[in-house]
Amino acid sequence: MPEGDSVFQLSRRLQFMRGREVLETSLRVPSVALHDFTGRTVHRVWPYGKHLFMQFGDDILHTHLKMEGTWAVHRKGDRWRKPAHTARVVLVLSENIEVVGFSLGFVKVYPASQYPEAIANLGPDVLAQHFDMELAKKNILKEPSTSIGVALLDQSNLAGVGNEYRAEICFLLGVHPATPVAHVDVDKALRITRRLMWENRNSPIRVTTGVRRAGESTYVFGRNNKPCRRCRSRILKAELGERIIWWCPHCQPLDF
Repeated sequence: MPEGDSVFQLSRRLQFMRGREVLETSLRVPSVALHDFTGRTVHRVWPYGKHLFMQFGDDILHTHLKMEGTWAVHRKGDRWRKPAHTARVVLVLSENIEVVGFSLGFVKVYPASQYPEAIANLGPDVLAQHFDMELAKKNILKEPSTSIGVALLDQSNLAGVGNEYRAEICFLLGVHPATPVAHVDVDKALRITRRLMWENRNSPIRVTTGVRRAGESTYVFGRNNKPCRRCRSRILKAELGERIIWWCPHCQPLDF
């Protein structure tokens, strides 16, 4: 599942849509199939955590990539690289530019006035210009027995963190992902979260180690049974909250 920085970059790539007229609309999801943006101008395109929003006049198109979603931009008439049956949103814009959302996790349309309600269940966006760290901290500490690994992935606490960042944040924090938040320096965890994601927000390659060479960009994520970059202990792998975790048993002891 893409993390917040991926959606941030996707939104940036789609900024060319702003100010363009929609010439054709095809929403291939039954619940929204009758909505039509044709004749309207794209007013705005923006991310919030892992969610992508587009505004056409008074309506908002709200999508999420989930596990397999992608967006592609073509000239109308060009052959698609993805199977046609996976297209969920097809928009033809002025100058015959075709924007297609494939295998999207969900597609919703609602009046712009309902936007605050639509994001009410999400915590502060880590990649907002001004990340509300205090609110994120308050959200996390509401359940002090919850593990920091679960709390960081809970989008109602803070929006945008995915499994890769979760693993790297816990390593840099020096805590096992299963450590209850009551035993964690949550302020430090959030500072690390903001710094890592902010520094990667415009980078095509996600890096947490400071090294951009292939295979050296992460500390523990995806490195099961490989030596820790700090102490050479073997990285371990397990599950927490139905998601995989990676950690160094020496650098991240479970000792609360």
